[in-house]
This record gives sequence, C-alpha cells and structure tokens, in this order.
Amino acid sequence: MSFTPTDYLPYDFANRRHIGPSPSEMNQMFDAVGVADLEGLIAETVPGSIRQAEELSWGRPRSEREMLHQMRVTAAKNKVLRSLLGQGYHGTVTPPVVQRNILENPAWYTAYTPYQPEISQGRLEALLNFQTMISDLTGLEIANASLLDEATAAAEAMVMGHRIARSKARAFFVDENCHPQNIAVMKTRAAPLGIEVVVGDPESELNAEQVFGAIFQYPGTYGRVRDFTDQIAALHAAKAVGIVAADPLALTLLKEPGAMGADIAVGSAQRFGVPVGFGGPHAAYLATKDKHKRNMPGRIVGVSVDARGNKAYRLSLQTREQHIRREKATSNVCTAQALLAVMASFYAVFHGPEGLKAIAQRIHRKTVRLAKGLEEGGFTVTPNHFFDTITVEVGGLQKTVMEAAVTRGINLRPVGKTQIGITLDEATRPATIEAVWGAFGVTRKDDDYTPEYRLPDAILRSSDYLTHPVFHMNRAETEMMRYMRRLADRDLALDRAMIPLGSCTMKLNAAAEMMPVSWREFSMIHPMAPDDQTQGYLHLINDLKDKLCQITGYDAMSMQPNSGAQGEYAGLLTIAAYHRANREKRDICLIPISAHGTNPASAHMAGMEVVVVNSAENGDIDVADFRAKAQAAGDRLAACMITYPSTHGVFEETVREVCQITHEHGGQVYIDGANLNAMVGLSKLGEIGGDVSHLNLHKTFAIPHGGGGPGMGPIGVKAHLEPHLPGNGLVGEEGAVSAAPYGSASVLPISWAYVLLMGGAGLTQATKVAILNANYIAARLKGAYEVLFTGPGGRVAHECIIDTRPFADSAGVTVDDIAKRLIDNGFHAPTMSWPVAGTLMIEPTESETKAELDRFCDAMLAIREEIREIEEGRIDPQNNPLKHAPHTVEDLVGKWDRPYSREQGCFPPGSFRVDKYWSPVNRVDNVYGDRNLVCTCPPLTDYAEAAE
Repeated sequence: MSFTPTDYLPYDFANRRHIGPSPSEMNQMFDAVGVADLEGLIAETVPGSIRQAEELSWGRPRSEREMLHQMRVTAAKNKVLRSLLGQGYHGTVTPPVVQRNILENPAWYTAYTPYQPEISQGRLEALLNFQTMISDLTGLEIANASLLDEATAAAEAMVMGHRIARSKARAFFVDENCHPQNIAVMKTRAAPLGIEVVVGDPESELNAEQVFGAIFQYPGTYGRVRDFTDQIAALHAAKAVGIVAADPLALTLLKEPGAMGADIAVGSAQRFGVPVGFGGPHAAYLATKDKHKRNMPGRIVGVSVDARGNKAYRLSLQTREQHIRREKATSNVCTAQALLAVMASFYAVFHGPEGLKAIAQRIHRKTVRLAKGLEEGGFTVTPNHFFDTITVEVGGLQKTVMEAAVTRGINLRPVGKTQIGITLDEATRPATIEAVWGAFGVTRKDDDYTPEYRLPDAILRSSDYLTHPVFHMNRAETEMMRYMRRLADRDLALDRAMIPLGSCTMKLNAAAEMMPVSWREFSMIHPMAPDDQTQGYLHLINDLKDKLCQITGYDAMSMQPNSGAQGEYAGLLTIAAYHRANREKRDICLIPISAHGTNPASAHMAGMEVVVVNSAENGDIDVADFRAKAQAAGDRLAACMITYPSTHGVFEETVREVCQITHEHGGQVYIDGANLNAMVGLSKLGEIGGDVSHLNLHKTFAIPHGGGGPGMGPIGVKAHLEPHLPGNGLVGEEGAVSAAPYGSASVLPISWAYVLLMGGAGLTQATKVAILNANYIAARLKGAYEVLFTGPGGRVAHECIIDTRPFADSAGVTVDDIAKRLIDNGFHAPTMSWPVAGTLMIEPTESETKAELDRFCDAMLAIREEIREIEEGRIDPQNNPLKHAPHTVEDLVGKWDRPYSREQGCFPPGSFRVDKYWSPVNRVDNVYGDRNLVCTCPPLTDYAEAAE
C-alpha cells in the first residue's frame, strides 16, 4: 500500500474547528445559491467600493498545541502573588463542582439570553436563585438578575435614584469611603446628565436638603463599618433616596441595608466563587424596594405559569426602558453577567447560609488576629471596627514595607503616603498572615486561635436570610452535580443546536480557546497588581489590540467597556470629549429609525439630543432625509450612529456618502460593530468613514454569551480621538466607564486565542462562509417565505430577515407561534420582531455545518406547510401544532383531543428522534407573569426531596 502526500493548508485547522461546511458541502451550497464559488458570491454581496485593499496578515495560523504553548508562555509572564489589595476585589475559592459543571460546561456558557423562556428554564431558575440570594442578604424586596460590575451598578443606582426621588435637587452625595472606581464611574455618568457629584464624609458633610440622594460604602474602602440608618432617615425626610454599596459576604454578619431604610443596594458578588481575573467578569447586583421595581435597570427573572398552569420562569418586564423610552431612557443596560451570577448563586447553594456565615466569620477573625499582631508590633491600626479590611499607619516606611511584602509573595495597598491597606479573604491562610507580619518587621506565629471580634453589637445582623429550601439542599457533591445537570438539561444552548439569532452571532466557542480562562495565571490576578506582575496580560492585551486595529482600520483601542452597550456609551463619550477639547458645543446625534434601542439610550446618557433619520423602502438609510437633518443640525451636529452592514442585513452602498455628509457638517461617525462578523477581512470600519466603533468580542471574536453575559465591547478609534479614550477608574481617573481598566480582562484570552488560531486568512474565510450560510438559508427558504431586504445583487449579508406578517392574516399565525414551533423542531428561534415587527432575522454564522443548516431549513419549510394547512382549511386555526407549541413530554400521555397526531405535534421534521430536546414547560403566559410579579424563589415542593 502506498500513500500520496496531502498538502494541508494552514487555515484548514480553522476549517475543522470554526468553519462548518466542508469544501464539498460548499460546492453543493454554491449550486443552491446560484454562484460559481465563494469569491463570486462575495463580489455580488459586498460593494467593491468598500473592499479593503490589503489582506489580513500576522503570520501563519497556530495549531491548537502551538496556541496553547504560546498561551502558557504568555501566562507565565504574570506573577501570581497573594493580593490583599481589596477595593472590591477579593480572593475566593471556587468550589470545583461549580468550576467544572458551570464555568467549564458548554451547556451553561454557550447559552443565549433567556428571551425564549420555554427553552431557558434551567438558567432562569439559577438566576432566580441569584435574585433571591441578593434580596435576602440586602433585606430589600426585589433584585435584578445582575449588572456589569459594582462601579456601573453604583452609577445605575444614582440615575435610578434621581428618577424616583421626590427631591428637586440636582446634586448627589458620594461617601468619600466609596471605592475609587465607584466614585470615578459615577462622576462619568453624572456629568452629561447635569448631576453634580459631591464627595465627602457622610457624618459631617452630608446635607440631605441639598441632594436628591446619597450612596454609602459598606464596609468602606479603608475598612470602616458604620450604620447609615440616621443618614438615610435624614435623606428620606428631605424626599431624597439612600443607596448602600454593600459587600454581600459581610451582610451575613452585618445589619442589612434594608434594615437601615435603604431604597437601593448595589455591590458585587465576585467573592461568591468568581475568580478575580484581572478585573472581571463579575456579577454586580442591584436590589430595591418593591415599589421601585418598574424603575430598575437590567433584567428581572420572574415566576409565571405555562399553558397547563404549571410554574414557569421568564424574564419579567422584558421590554426594558431603552426600548420604551429610547432617547429619553436613563439606562442603556440590555445585558447582565448571567454566567457569573449563576456561579455566585451556586456558590450560595453549595455553602448555604451557615456556610457563608462561617466563611465571613473566619475572614473577620483572621483580620482581627492580623490587626492584633501589628498593634503588638507598635503599629497604629484603624478603624476600630472593621470586617476584613484594616489601614495601618507606617509613616515613611510605606515603600519599604510594601517591597518587603512583595518579596514574601504579598501585594499590599498604598493608602496616601504614610498608610497601607490590607484586605483579607476566604483564601487567606496562616502563612499569609505571618508573611504580612514579617513585612512589617513583626516576628510571631499565627497560633492565637481564640476567637475575637471587632464588630459593634449594634450593627450585627439579627434577621434570617437564605431560608428557601434550595439553599438547604443536601450539599453532597452528588446532589449538587445532579441539580446542575437537571437545570442544564432544561435549556437549549449552542451545545445542542444552532441558535440562528440575527445580530447576535452565536458562533462556536472552541474548547481550546476556553481552556486558559481557568488557568491561575489569568484567573488570580488582581486588577491593581503592579505592572511588573501583569506582563503576560499586558502582552496579550496589546497584541490583541494591534490585531483588532488591523482588522478594523482604527488606530487605537480601549478594552475597558465590558458590554456592547458600554462600548456605545464609551464611544459617544469619546466623541463628546473631542468636541469639548475643540471648544465646540455639539450635542445632536443622528440615528436611523431602525437602530437598536440602546443606540438612542446611549446617546441620551452621553448628553446628546437624538434626531431620528428615516429609512428608505428597501430598509437603507434615507440619504436625503439624513442630509436634510445634518444640515438642520449645523454646528450642533456631534455624531451619527449607524450599523454596518445595516440592521436589515444588507451592505448599504451609500455608507461612504453618509459618513461624508456627517464629516462635512463637523460631526463624528459612530459605526456599531454588532455586524462585524460580515466584514472581518473584507472591509474595515475605519476605512469606510468610521471614527469610532465598538466591537462585540462576545459575538465576532468567540467569547461565549453565557446565557446573557459576559460580554466585552471595546472601542476602536481614529488617531484624533485617542486622547479622549476612557480613564482608569481604579486610580480615579476622569472618564472611566467601567470599574477595571481592561473591563472583563479574564475573557480576553479567548479572543486572542481565536485570532491566533484563525490567522488573517482564516478570519477572512470565516466571514465569507458566514455570508454563504446566510445566503444558502435565504435560497432554500425562497418561495416559502419572503426575504425582506437584499442588496443590489439580490444577496443578503451575514443575516436575512424573512417576513412572517402575511400569515397573521392568512392563517392567524403569529411570529410567536413560529418561534415556539421551532422549539419542537429542536431549535432556538431567530431574532423576533426586530428590526421589523412580525419578522424573523436569521443569522446562522460560519460555524454551522450544511447538515444543521438543512435541518433548520427543513423545520422552517415544514412549519410553512402547517401554515398552509390552516390557510386551506385542513386544520383548525386555533387547535393546531403551531398554537399549542411547544409540546412537552406530558403531551405524549393522557387524553388527546387535538385534530393532529401526537407524532406530528412532538416529532416534526428537523427534530431528533433519539436525542430530541424536550421543552420542560408548555408556552409561558407572559401577561400572567407581569400581572403577578414574583421575582424571588416561591415556596417550591420541587426541593423537598433534596432538602436535609
């Protein structure tokens, strides 16, 4: 037997991983689409006027082994010390059962936002557990399903407070003991809205009559623990609101914010088992009184019922304010940190209330022992009462002590010029305490185990918390593992099937790319660690920035925004700062009517006035209307916000003209990068006229969605905007939009690995195949459904919008009916009713194989035939598979009085017979859920068997 050598092109590595269709499958798809090859399709789809001249190139693509080796070498440049730096970031111990079964489990990290509740019951239950945990610990009636980080949560609380306060004051008081990044981000948010931020001592400088609200850090950044009941009472007397930024672990011991009378509580659940990861991602929280629930930012999970009356979870108040109020919105939040909130909730389930309290007690006792040793060594320790943080006066020895600590593997926090801050955590061992003493020149052993507390009796917690049975499960790992598996099995994530969501780009998150996230060299680095300890991170981030600049045509990148909406906001703030630097008062932003709701909300938050631009009949921007409104804005024109390719899934040929009009009138062009998956390697945002764009790394660059977060929305800018990029909130710099300088840095290795594995050629091939896959679906569905928008060549970009509105008249079938029927076929529905009501926007991504695309098309065609049966009177318009979808296992048993068979209902074309996904609930009643809003765990018999 002889063998013929086979050439293996470098990007074939990427083909076998990220690019679904094989070369032979592509040939079949070319026939269906009606093109000779991939290049021919791209020529018909992407206007030649916007094509980039040079190919992407940064060396050959890496193999998985090469990439992982390079990642190991890079990780080794980070020095993992015990960082006792505090400032809201703590060492924690992630239970292995949570790390393995949640963080590293694609059933959890590849899930999409739970907008389709029937196929999201597992993650919705876990998020409801999170809300219940936060509500219990804070003593407030309702909590949301997480926010981005504590600093942005504090800013959201400030703006929410302004909205609910009855005081007419325009100033907001900030406790000087708040973490620096919290103060910095609140100042950033306040400035465009005309809110004056007053920072001071709450005991001596708070004048309740002159502010609409105040926020207090609990415990303070330097360790002080105090009761804010009197200050909050004074605020209420002045019709102002009281906000407490609280450490949830400390709340297991300390008086809860609700007991102080607080209206809102915010904080971070990071120390509930979520690694510090150089600043994120972490789940922040916001809790409030029940009467303020309709003013809350973010998502709220609630309890409803399904069509059979069974309990079912859903996102309550789903139409958030940025969609209702648009340019008048006070928040652009449309995301969460779902995966991290799930981790935190399982940490609480794993430990239970007794376990959490024991952890908090141990941390406090260790801090007391540390303080006693330092005091015996002659040092002055403040404050008198503390939880886990102390401040030590060292005079002129600050640098000496800190350097001595580093030689012992410890990072300490400089406070002013003569003090040192120390924060202990769950991971602190006796050897750590002894090393800190040694750095201060104190020689002793940590052998004093006599429990001692330095918390005032008056502020100790007296109320119960985490009383729900889920927090009292049998915590044997067997039971924990099975509970996590049961919840995962209720969901439909990317590990089961294609999630064809337009503008959401649910692509493969390759296993090799995900692996480094768990490495200690990335997961255990504090965001305040000195630069010489973070060289690996800095190299990775800078190289990723360089590659993103080459991809986009921009000159600089800020990695700080930790969501797409944050990227929008940061980009617009950058534009506003540029105009201010030029002494121009520009405040009008032109936004197409088809824009996502976060666009006008972000513009309003940046202090701009939104002027809406009409769309032409084909969905493109109405250039004549755009020109007229740019002229009318005149020297007030600050910016335009456009999405490219368009929101309608088309490469608009007028994009350069729109950019030119904006520039002619002195404005800056913001191009939303949501659809960048159709451009990488083919066209550059910065070359077609963009001045700034945000990039969704959780879409185009392979970071997983995690059930609704983490996300990353870094912004790229042209050189003239670079001086106005966000500052570093950790050191209190102006303009910070998020807590940490590099946002959710611990997920950046995923995107870096992705671009290393793919190389420039692989990324370009991925873009082309994404366009092929979308056009293949459009071709296969042609005739059964109308594709609403196409380019001049009759092609769609990376997504297509199909019109389902005619079926409402012909058969009484709504877009919701089709979406729910797709669940029976084993699919997540495409994006519903956006940007056009009553339509479906389909984006298959390059990751899907032809077989999966065909399975989806078969399902859609079968649904069309069921609609035809209704249209022709062959089946009842109300009693049919579409109206009863989704079907559950309960539909396989018992009485059957429907005019279609169980098999047709439960096993339609496209569904698997053996590995079929079964929705755990029938169709969820949204109206019932909003009328009967329940957002914490109700009494459930489901847990009875697992309870101790």
